[in-house]
Amino acid sequence: MNQVHSAVVSSAQVDEVPTADALVLDARTADASAGCCVLVADCVPVLLASRDGALTAAVHAGRRGMLDGVVPATIDFLQRAGAEPADLWAAVGPSICGSCYEVPDDMLALSAQREPACASRTSWGTPGLDVAAGVLAQLERAGVGHISAGQWCTYEDSRFYSYRRDGVTGRLAGVAIPR
Repeated sequence: MNQVHSAVVSSAQVDEVPTADALVLDARTADASAGCCVLVADCVPVLLASRDGALTAAVHAGRRGMLDGVVPATIDFLQRAGAEPADLWAAVGPSICGSCYEVPDDMLALSAQREPACASRTSWGTPGLDVAAGVLAQLERAGVGHISAGQWCTYEDSRFYSYRRDGVTGRLAGVAIPR
């Protein structure tokens, strides 16, 4: 997908590259692609799957997308396709942590109004945002039954790409393949 930091969710289709920040793949359809993918360098990658694995999703949750509701929008899309939130599995991948993601005071205040769980302070005492904490709170509020999240920080851990740390960098890929 052409990721633009939005809350737009699109169906994954063979030979299409939609402008969206979440792709949902329904393997029950005749024209289903082999998988769906998200690319990140500090944003939060989220992979979702229904219990039977027929529905999968790849979500790019940056600050704006998380605040605008890309995660709940994806869960709503999956529900309309027949998935129950309690039966969904979510994997939350590496991203910049709240101890390293420094933002201006006004951005913290506005963000915390929309998603209180993302409010943070950096390890050096300045205003920060924890986008992954916001994503986890949204998954929990939506009733997602199975959530797995690591504690990796892309900024602190040189195994991962970090735009904030390196300026120009590559991307991590999160790939969801249906059963």
